[in-house]
Amino acid sequence: MPNNDTQKDIATKLEHHFHAMIEAVDDPKRDGVVDTPKRAAKAFAFLTQGYSQSIDEVINGALFPSNCDEMIVVKDIELYSLCEHHLLPFIGRCHVGYIPSGKVLGLSKVARIVDMFARRLQIQEDLTVSIAQTIKQQTQAKGVGVIVEAKHLCMMMRGVQKQNSSMKTSSMLGIFKDNMATRQEFLSLVTRNV
Repeated sequence: MPNNDTQKDIATKLEHHFHAMIEAVDDPKRDGVVDTPKRAAKAFAFLTQGYSQSIDEVINGALFPSNCDEMIVVKDIELYSLCEHHLLPFIGRCHVGYIPSGKVLGLSKVARIVDMFARRLQIQEDLTVSIAQTIKQQTQAKGVGVIVEAKHLCMMMRGVQKQNSSMKTSSMLGIFKDNMATRQEFLSLVTRNV
């Protein structure tokens, strides 16, 4: 659900909260952190800007008629998100595939959809599903496959502190779920180094 506040409005609302956080652990008047509440609030507003975006704004009419009925794959889309449990980043990449049924998305719009959902607080599992469902709904594709691979700082910096761990999630819809050959083709295309 889009939030009508601008990034500037959100940053203004957050600034005093960041001040209080710093005050709990450090002197907020110390030279190195005196402007940190403003910078942190602005950064957090940017990192959560997906709440203020709508899918119509993101796609911006770039849904085109096409006779293509073969798989389209966009792979290695960088993503940066925040875990809803600890507000720590998870960083990775997303692979998206779909089989159109009369309409294709403008290429950059696939990456913009990934960004819109990544710039929210969530768990990786839900991010993966949101991307897949939105692309299927917007394109009416015969099927959609989404794989997200990410490293979670909540697991690397704290807790079990496992530096080399990563998480992979997938969401397969339509023919990607129902047809093993289609699923295998998608998996083959996203793992191939071409």
